[in-house]
Amino acid sequence: MEPNFTPNNNQNSVVIPIAIVAGFGLIALAIYFSGLGGTRVATAPTAAPQPATAPQATGQIRPVDETDFIKGNPNAPILIVEYSDYECVFCKQFHETMHRIMSEYGINGNVAWVYRQFPITQLHPNSERISETALCVGEVGGNEAFWKFTDNLFFGREAGERIDVAQLPVYAEVAGVPRAELLSCLDSGRQRTVLEASIADGIQAGVQGTPQSFIIVGNQMEAINGAQPYAVMKGIIDSLLAQLAGGAATPPPAPASPQ
Repeated sequence: MEPNFTPNNNQNSVVIPIAIVAGFGLIALAIYFSGLGGTRVATAPTAAPQPATAPQATGQIRPVDETDFIKGNPNAPILIVEYSDYECVFCKQFHETMHRIMSEYGINGNVAWVYRQFPITQLHPNSERISETALCVGEVGGNEAFWKFTDNLFFGREAGERIDVAQLPVYAEVAGVPRAELLSCLDSGRQRTVLEASIADGIQAGVQGTPQSFIIVGNQMEAINGAQPYAVMKGIIDSLLAQLAGGAATPPPAPASPQ
C-alpha cells in the first residue's frame, strides 16, 4: 500500500487562523441543517463489529499516514477522510460527489480524499468480506489498484443493487490484482486485523453510520454527516480555501431541503 505519502511535519501542528475556526462553525451549522442522507444505525456500539473492549468515543480520528489509501496530494491543505460501506446506497451517492470534488480540487493539489472501511453488517451482511477484499487488493496492488477496485464496486452497479461477492476476484483482476494473490491474502487473514482496527477507529471517532466524513485543515477538524451533495461540499471547500488565502470567512451555500 504505497500512496506516495510524504508526511508534512506541519500538517497537524500548523496554527489555523481564527477566521478558519469560525468558518468551521459555519460549516457545522450548514451540515447540521441539511439533514441529508446516510445509512444510520440506532447506536454507535451496534454500528459495526467491535473488539472485546470497545473504544470510548472521543470525536477524534486516527491521523492520516502512509497506511491509508489516498486519492490526490497527501499533503493537501484540505483532507477529507471518509468512513464508508461499499453496499451503502448513500455511500455510492457520496462517492460520485467526491469524484466531482477531486476532479475540480484534487487536480491542483488543494484537496485529498482518504477512504476508510466501516462496514455495517447489521444492514449489509456481506460488507465485511467486501471491505476485507478491498484491503487485500490494496495490499497486493497498491494505492492505484485499491481506488480502481473501489470505483468499480461503486460505479459497476445500479443504486440499491447488492454486490455479488462471487465476483470480487473478477473486480480485483480488473484492478490488476491476480486472483491467486488475492485469495492468498484473504486466506491469511492479515487484512482482517486491519479491518477491525478501521472499525474501532470509526467507533472511537463517533461514527454511527455511513458515509461519515471528517474535513481536516491543519489541526482543525469538522465532521460531515451523510451524503452531502456536491453544492454543499463545494461551498465548504471554497470557503476554506478563501480563508487559507486570507479572504474573509463566508458561510457555505444553504443546503437543499432533505428528500
